[in-house]
Amino acid sequence: MARKTQRTSPLFRALLKHWRGARGMSQLDLAVAANVSGRHISFLETGRAQPSRDMILRLGVSLDLDLRDQNELLAAAGLQPVFPESLPEEGLAAPVERALERMLQQQEPYPMAIMNRVYDLVRMNQATARVMSLFVAQPGELDAPPNAYRSIFDPRQARPFIVDWPLVARDALARLQREALGRPQDDELRALISELLRYPDVPADWHQPDLDRTMEPMLTFALARDGVRLEFLTTLTVFNEPRDVTLQELRIESYFPVDPETEAFCRKLAEDA
Repeated sequence: MARKTQRTSPLFRALLKHWRGARGMSQLDLAVAANVSGRHISFLETGRAQPSRDMILRLGVSLDLDLRDQNELLAAAGLQPVFPESLPEEGLAAPVERALERMLQQQEPYPMAIMNRVYDLVRMNQATARVMSLFVAQPGELDAPPNAYRSIFDPRQARPFIVDWPLVARDALARLQREALGRPQDDELRALISELLRYPDVPADWHQPDLDRTMEPMLTFALARDGVRLEFLTTLTVFNEPRDVTLQELRIESYFPVDPETEAFCRKLAEDA
């Protein structure tokens, strides 16, 4: 009796084709990147070959997939995920927690916020809380947890106090839309973008990603209210070579004063606290 070949699951085959197409790679391109034969990639996509765990991880790296997406590829093939995902209620590993706490403290008296993959604020220093309390139109309407993008777009939050809001919001949305194009499986990210586009006075032409829009190398923005104007330059930091899904998805945003007036105001807020 002929031996029956074990076929890969339809979900694995679909995901592999999807990611290869999303990266603009032919089967040969992926084969070269993963150092395997083009025939083997073809067999994986048609179900004539069953991938090992190591092969899936090699393909994930070659396709530049996030850890979450590599776990999903493994699960689609009927294998256990390799990369752990820290639960919010359990926290991250102790050395990471200490490093984050030190970073937040060192940034004082200037703001620093730590966000998850959909830009919910999961940690912030006291400077962030102090500044946020001054530039929120309706404090009782704040999300729990706050979300950086909703704060920009929601008229009840920071939006009324953002100087040159149309430019700031359009640039922020363009960055988020480009990120979503690279993460087509992320339903939460797409839902956030849809929500932002439903806020009042968001122009209709913002609904389509502006791929020709020039992204500035540095992001600055200003807040103004009751004669107080603060202007910050922001930087975004991520962990290098993380082995945990949650850790890879953390974004650490630091705010640095652009002018002496902003610097002095932040210091005074800290002294008066």
